[in-house]
Amino acid sequence: MNITHLSKKDSKSSIWSGGLTYEYIIYPKTANYADKDFLFRISSATIEQVPSEFTQFKGYHRYLVMLDNGLAIEVNKEKKVYEKYEIIEFKSNDDVTSYTKGIDFNWMVSEKIAHHNLKITNSNENCKAQIIILYSLDTTVIKINETSYDLKPYDLLVIENPEKENIIIDFSTECLFGILDF
Repeated sequence: MNITHLSKKDSKSSIWSGGLTYEYIIYPKTANYADKDFLFRISSATIEQVPSEFTQFKGYHRYLVMLDNGLAIEVNKEKKVYEKYEIIEFKSNDDVTSYTKGIDFNWMVSEKIAHHNLKITNSNENCKAQIIILYSLDTTVIKINETSYDLKPYDLLVIENPEKENIIIDFSTECLFGILDF
């Protein structure tokens, strides 16, 4: 098992048409965002232009969570409104237009991945997934198999668990909790 702690301040930024995006991780590490050859990518973006057209990627499922306010969007011409921390799911090749400025959490998962899920939790979790992601929404302590990790707001823990060991996770506050199995 390998655990990586990534903070937003250490993420690399790049420009997208609506603002800035901060990449935490692209997996595998040899993948390239522009080549669209990754299994998953986790980032946080600012939405500074209204309206903004979201970048399209064929072959990916997308989870989006607004971190600072709600979101008014149009997905394939259908208007939708989401609350702060509500999980939004869509295909990355959908036509998505944002009508709200803000900051988001963005997780793109290749459709080659058989099983993936994202939820918000503050309860204990027992998990045997190959990849586990834990994204802190506030200052929090996450205990993984009796080892504690202090996270600042918007820090990310990525647990690589190729042997699918049972991992016990305890949260002091609400976090985004995602799993992947190949």
